Amino acid sequence: MEKMLRMDESIFEMVSRHPEVVEIMVELGFKDIAKPGMLQTAGRFMTLSKGIKLKKMDLNTVKLAFERHGFEIMK
Repeated sequence: MEKMLRMDESIFEMVSRHPEVVEIMVELGFKDIAKPGMLQTAGRFMTLSKGIKLKKMDLNTVKLAFERHGFEIMK
């Protein structure tokens, strides 16, 4: 897989490289990321691992969703 994401990088960094990440995250339930200004504020310090813990989501569910869109998630 060519599209790699790291669990500890900011959501802002992920979306800057791969804008389609926003759509995948909204699909997973991270609806706030689509709100105006949210990516430029909270997205700069929020990471995927922090978001999964905050939303009490299953890591494998998140990984599978990204894999369906051609991403690989690194630790």
